[in-house]
Amino acid sequence: MAKSVSLASMDQKLAMAKRYSHEGVIAGAKAAVIAFIATAIPAYAYGKMSPWARTYLNPTAKALIVSTAAGMAYFVVADKTLLKIARQNSFKQT
Repeated sequence: MAKSVSLASMDQKLAMAKRYSHEGVIAGAKAAVIAFIATAIPAYAYGKMSPWARTYLNPTAKALIVSTAAGMAYFVVADKTLLKIARQNSFKQT
């Protein structure tokens, strides 16, 4: 037998989903900023001090290293945050 779903219930669930996805975005952005700083400083310092890095790592390569680390941090932390929230809400009765 199919359950009848009210419009108010659907609006409430949509609002909760938006709030939880926003929390994931904020957590991911914070992690991306931290990862950006944590990789940018060593990448650019190593590029100045190491003869090998000075020869083979141009500014584009350094930017790719930094942006890849920041992007990975964003997606991993955002996904983990959403999974944590989903796990917490999976036991709640709606």
